[in-house]
This record gives sequence, C-alpha cells and structure tokens, in this order.
Amino acid sequence: MESNKDEALKCLAIARKHFDSGNIPSARKFCQKSISLFETSEALSLLTSINAVPEAGSSASASTSTSTEEHPSASGTKHRHPSSSSSSSRSNGTAGGIGGEKREYTTEQHAVVKRVRSCKVTEYYEILAVKRDCDEAEIKKAYRKLALALHPDKNGAPGADEAFKLVSKAFQVLSDAQKRAVYDRSGDDPESRFGGMSSRSSGFSASPFGGGTFEGEISPEDLFNMFFGGGGGGGGGGNVFGTGFGGGPVFTASFGPGGFRTTRMGRQAHHQQGAADQRSLLIQLMPLLILFAFSLLSALPNMFGTAAVPDPRFSFEPSARYNLARQTGDIGVRYHVNKAEFFGHPIIGAELAREGDSGQSSGGNSGQSSGGNSGQSSGKTEKRGPAVTKFEKTVDHVYTQDLYVRCQRGMDRKERAKEQEIGLFGIGTDWEKVRAIEREVIGSCEELKRLGVLNR
Repeated sequence: MESNKDEALKCLAIARKHFDSGNIPSARKFCQKSISLFETSEALSLLTSINAVPEAGSSASASTSTSTEEHPSASGTKHRHPSSSSSSSRSNGTAGGIGGEKREYTTEQHAVVKRVRSCKVTEYYEILAVKRDCDEAEIKKAYRKLALALHPDKNGAPGADEAFKLVSKAFQVLSDAQKRAVYDRSGDDPESRFGGMSSRSSGFSASPFGGGTFEGEISPEDLFNMFFGGGGGGGGGGNVFGTGFGGGPVFTASFGPGGFRTTRMGRQAHHQQGAADQRSLLIQLMPLLILFAFSLLSALPNMFGTAAVPDPRFSFEPSARYNLARQTGDIGVRYHVNKAEFFGHPIIGAELAREGDSGQSSGGNSGQSSGGNSGQSSGKTEKRGPAVTKFEKTVDHVYTQDLYVRCQRGMDRKERAKEQEIGLFGIGTDWEKVRAIEREVIGSCEELKRLGVLNR
C-alpha cells in the first residue's frame, strides 16, 4: 500500500546499514519487513545480495530439518520449532543460542522452555504463570524468575530464545496498566495492527542517534538489561544506560503506578526537552501576566491621582435632612438635598459659589420646598455649571429609571387583568369591564409622558 511506502523505505535504509556492517540476520529481517510493507526493486535487489552471503554456522544447521511456524511475537520474527530429527542435539546437551553458539542446558531449563512455548503467543498470564487478578509486584517477580531462567546466554535449550521473547512480550503488556486493560477486554495483543492501541505502536520514528526504531518497540535484550540494571544479560547487551561524554543513547526505566515505562534519549535531547518545557510554562503563564499588567495599568491613575469625591446625596421626597428643594435643568425633575452638604461640596459647592448661588430665593424660577423646607433653589431655566449639570443628569437618570420600572409593572398588571377577564375564547366576557381596564391610567407612565421621556 502507498501509505506504508515511507516506513518501507526506512526499513530498507536500516537493512542496508546492517548489511554494510556485516549483521546479515538483522539486514535480512528489516529487508523482509520492507518488502512486506511495500515491495520495491531496491529491496528485492538487496534481499538477493543478502541471501548470496553465506551465514556463519549455516552448514552445521543444514543437516537439522526444522519446521517454521508464524507467530506475531514482540520482535515480529518467525518462531522455529525443531523437529524430531534434532533429538541428537538434545541428547548431547547443546543447542543454538541467540548468537548461534552452542550452549549447554539442563532438563529443568528445557522443561521451562517447553512450558512457555506450549502457550499461545497472546496468553500472557499463562506465559508468566500468574493469575489474572495478580498485582504488579507478582508480575515483576514472575518475569525476574523466567527471564533469568530463559535468557539464551544462560539457557541453551532449543527454543529458549523464542521463549525469552514471549516472556518479554508478556511482561511489557501486563506491566503497563493501559495495555493490560486493553488486553483484558479484547484478549488480543494491544500493540498489534488490529488491537486497541495500534495508533500508538504502528508508527515508525527515526532515532536522533542514527538508525531508527519502531515507536513503542523494545527488544527483549534491552528490556532484560533495563530490568536488571544493565547487567546479567551476557554478551550483546551493551551499556544501555548511557555512555560518557559522547552523547550516546540513554535508557531510563520506571516501574511506577502507570506500569513499566521506558524512554530512550540522548544528552542533546535532554537539553531540547528542558527548553521546550520552559517555553510551554511561559505560554501557560502568559494570560495571567497579561491580566496582571492590565490591572496594574488601570490602577495607576488612582495611585498617582486624587481620590474621587462622591456626589451629594439626594431624595425625591422632602424631609428634615433633605431640606432644600431643587429642580433639574434638563427635564425639570424636582429633588431635595441637604443644604449644608450640597453647598459645602468641594466641587459643586465651589462652582455654585462662583455663580453666586447661595440657595436663597432666585425669583420665579425657584421651586418652593414643601413640608416646611428651609430653602428654595434652581428653576428649570437657570444656567448651570458642568459639575451641577453632571450631578443633575444622574438625578434625571435615577428618577426616569424608577418611573420606567413602575410603568412597566403597571402595564403588565393591566395586561394580565385583561387576559383574565377575556378568558381563552372570550365566551361570556364583560367587554365593558375590559374597556375600563384599558382606560385605566398608570401614574408613572403619565409622568414619563409629562417629562417628554415617553412618547404619547
């Protein structure tokens, strides 16, 4: 398929690299994987060249007939089961190890291999010989025991390498809580192309340290070395936990609540990840920084300016406190203020003093305060300063808003009374009473009309 062409080319590049370095088995594996993903003439040509190179020990193994069985194991290779003709090898106590050398083995080691190989490749609990409700500690304990018993460098029984791979695969799945949950639901390999986590495991990513690896793929050898702290793996394991100052690969492993986690990175990747984390933190804090800056800018005028002076209090009804009647210059709303407070106001009082208004009688333009108020002031036609005009606009607004609310309530009350009188179909309605309801006068609405605020 065309969608697999890129991955096929990457596998082909890895195969060429292994071929140039003399690693014929790995070169053949990646070349065959490239052909299975997307067949190209370059891959076929390389496979022909690989097959033309004789492998070490091939003449010795040619006399032993084997049967091949396909299993989707963790490494994606074929499992090879020796036939009955290899009984002579078992009688001699030797078999091919993971590197092709002859290794000794005991009857107990062969029994462990035989038990693991008898399980299906997806019977992970049976492979590790644990119960389905086991905890993480039991899974680690079972893997530790089987990994030490089945490592091909220590166990030379036929099929030990494949049994070792099956144990590693089972541990990778069951030690990860998410993969284990998917496996418990489906019973299939959660990392397979048709499993529940194919989107996480099927992608190919190039390694920044040369070559490439399939995302999420950990070789049994790497898993063994990481689990046992980098030692005990015998030959071929290498130092998987880092190198000196050369910036080589570094493996980190954790066995926390989330299961078994591994990460492969280098020193350069560590620095890049740290810089990315700092940028991400700055981006997350950016809204808070902007909000703080706006709050600081809005507070600057109050920090360096004078405090705002509140307006004088007023009322629309006369009382002993509000003893001076006045009238706004716009729509003529009558209101009452405290004379001493009003004329003692630092802004309005100063403006009135400049205009010569002392709150005494000002001719026909003044309104007489009711209820024995002690002063008269401000007819509608008098000229006012900016401070008084601003204050009286507030008075007009408060007065008209209150009238609006009362007018709306009165109109709603009339509408409800009218609907109640008419009923659903108007049968038996007293229409004279309905007309009386419609003629009812709402005082607040009439006041708004008088002031010219509400259209007639």
